[in-house]
Amino acid sequence: MTEHQDRTALYDDLIRRLASALRGSLLYAPGHPLIARNLDALLETLGQIHAVAPSVAIGVVSGQIVVADTPLPKTSATMGDLIRRLTVNGIERIVMDRGVTAGELDTFARAVAALPPKPEPGAAPAEPAKGLAHIRVGRITDEQKTDGIQSDIEAIRQLYSKATVAAETLVQVAEREGRPDPGLAMQTVEGLADAVTQNRTALIALTAMKTYDNYTFTHMVNTSILTMGQARAIGIEGRLLREFGLSALMHDIGKVRTPKEILNKPGKLTTDEFEIMKRHPVDGAEILRRTPEMPILAPVVAFEHHLRIDGTGYPSGAKRPTLNLGTQLCSIADVYDAMRSNRTYQASFPSDRVLAVLQNNDGIHFDKHLVRRFSQLLGIYPPGNLVRLSSGELAVVLKVHAPDPYRPRVRVIVDKAGERMSLPVDRNLWESRDEDGQPASVKTPVDPAEHGIDPLTFLA
Repeated sequence: MTEHQDRTALYDDLIRRLASALRGSLLYAPGHPLIARNLDALLETLGQIHAVAPSVAIGVVSGQIVVADTPLPKTSATMGDLIRRLTVNGIERIVMDRGVTAGELDTFARAVAALPPKPEPGAAPAEPAKGLAHIRVGRITDEQKTDGIQSDIEAIRQLYSKATVAAETLVQVAEREGRPDPGLAMQTVEGLADAVTQNRTALIALTAMKTYDNYTFTHMVNTSILTMGQARAIGIEGRLLREFGLSALMHDIGKVRTPKEILNKPGKLTTDEFEIMKRHPVDGAEILRRTPEMPILAPVVAFEHHLRIDGTGYPSGAKRPTLNLGTQLCSIADVYDAMRSNRTYQASFPSDRVLAVLQNNDGIHFDKHLVRRFSQLLGIYPPGNLVRLSSGELAVVLKVHAPDPYRPRVRVIVDKAGERMSLPVDRNLWESRDEDGQPASVKTPVDPAEHGIDPLTFLA
């Protein structure tokens, strides 16, 4: 059974148990054993979902129940009854957060059971979750009706996936026609720029997901996101933010002219091969200069992104008294993402080592102020990283703590004994101490794949 099938089966179980709890509250008096049994079963299923996600959204879209972003087939009359009871009372969306109790579920179920089967015309939408800390109800916005019920993290995950597909198309069009599609490039950056503005932490966390098979395209997207994240942090907004993002997205487009046997070589390049590789900044600048509607900044960044402020780098002989700010932000993002990504010829470096390399070169290859701002933006352990704490627990980094980058805000999800916690605990490490009285801190980053954990689901 695939992961999607497992998830769909779990969501279907959730809806069936929710329907049973509501029906039990409608048919039996408070305190009846069957009500308690139904609530316990519902709480058990919710616990399985909340073990990997902080909340679950249940909605009714066009007469169909959708859990998270997964539409469920109408398989029973019970589900049809549930849909009707919710919709006639103006309830289109139910969100149940991690930490919900049996008492809250009981109160909610009895409140829904008490709703009239046919409300008076013009009656206000029902509020059966009023006063409940972990259950929310409401209507679905137009955007949610179009795109499904999804958390902010899931929406950003989909946006990232679409951007990666778009990056692949941009490269294919450039290979075929000699230049990328500027409309598709700008459309891609528009979505990413909006996400950077609204939820920079989640989007930057997504760039840390490692992949071997489509590095070229994820690197394009990651460099764009990390460039805009830096730009946004220093106050750049609007059109200029998007031009920075578009230029970073296209920074390596000159590689479409690099022979594939060099571009995809698994081992170290020879001196002659590297000289051919070094042509891509010039090729990229030429391609972008001839591409209609491409901002003037784009060919500049493509040409300069391997130059360094001390005059080193390539293209050889291209001296600049100063490098464009867009170039400098893109160069930092480019080096950072390349070093922490898995590739066929290079394993990824942990983020703390990558930042150490950048910091060792600040003031030489990179502007020291920009490197320090970048380090503050991501932290030694960026949001979304799975880490082992000095206590032995596993946690997901939630927020960087600039005064002490080794002690961020985290969400502890696995205890010292290696057991997954049913209710994760948020902790400010800069305020915490271990059992021996020593300051709590991050000990080491951990590969989430080894533990079957998706850190992004714990960021919401």
